[in-house]
Amino acid sequence: MSSTAAQVRSRLPRVTPRAAQAAVQRARLSVVPRVRTRAPRVPFVTLVSVILLGGVVGLLMFNTSMQQASFQATALQRQASDLGARQEALELDLQALRSPARIASAAQRQGMVIPTSAGILDLGTGRVSGAAVPADGAPLPLTPPPAKRPSLLDPPTVTSTSRSTSAATSTGRGRADTGNARRAGAPRTRG
Repeated sequence: MSSTAAQVRSRLPRVTPRAAQAAVQRARLSVVPRVRTRAPRVPFVTLVSVILLGGVVGLLMFNTSMQQASFQATALQRQASDLGARQEALELDLQALRSPARIASAAQRQGMVIPTSAGILDLGTGRVSGAAVPADGAPLPLTPPPAKRPSLLDPPTVTSTSRSTSAATSTGRGRADTGNARRAGAPRTRG
């Protein structure tokens, strides 16, 4: 083994003692102070501020748009309610205009009368079928006769008899002081 150690030593370059000391000096380890690098705070603060400001502005715009939509919905509901009421009023007017009594009175004002018999005109041939007789000019019956009240709805009549008044005077209820005197034990007096 010593032969291999000698071979290895012979291969190494010869170093002078001074060079060895300089190498040892260089090889000595020492603690190097750590250099702390601080990230610049200004860009971070600016980024956070921009994000917060954008969020506040976005929330404000969202809230404003929601309020505008609420006002529009309220206005549309009011308009729909008004239109519904107007439609109902127009339908009532239309029903009044379509009533048979109104049509009959308008026809009578224009001089129309009820025909006694009707004739049918065939437009293709121009012939009249049926007996067409002119109207007699009697006025239209516009008001129907009033309905008769059924006799079952009439209440029974109550009759008073003289028995009820004579029974009250014979029992002493008719004279108050006579009853009180009997109860007290006082003698009867005619008064």
